[in-house]
Amino acid sequence: MSTPEFITNLRAKIGNDPLWLTGITAYVEDAQGRILLGKRADTGQWALIYGIVEPAEEPADTCVREALEETGVDIEPVCLVCVKSSPYMVTYANGDQCQYMDLLFLCQPREDGNAQPRVADDESLEVGWFAPDALPQPLATSTRSRLELVQRFKQNAAQGNSACLFASNLV
Repeated sequence: MSTPEFITNLRAKIGNDPLWLTGITAYVEDAQGRILLGKRADTGQWALIYGIVEPAEEPADTCVREALEETGVDIEPVCLVCVKSSPYMVTYANGDQCQYMDLLFLCQPREDGNAQPRVADDESLEVGWFAPDALPQPLATSTRSRLELVQRFKQNAAQGNSACLFASNLV
């Protein structure tokens, strides 16, 4: 699924003017420590799974929905890693402008679900599991920064501090 219907309806009223949206990123790691990535059709870059939270949708449910829609993999969110506002205005090819508040979740494949990735929609060209030391290229800049956030979160957790990372403790 590309643009959610609620955004299309808003765009009919406001045109390309900036929208402030809530997005999720699902960092999905399997039992072997591999990371689920998709090669995006819009940029040609490899990225973590991400998407826009629909009205009244729980962000963790958005992770589950987006992973299934984009990769066919059934996942479950484990914890919220980070809440971060993007300082960047994204301008899409059609002129639409958006800024995002991103909720980054650590997720794992659901034990009783499908863990074999497949291209499941028109947003992805390829999908797959990758070892952290053998990530495909080109890797999206946003994915690189989110991988760093997950590593910081894991380091904090290893030190007994499993608190979510907020902008105030990212500096």
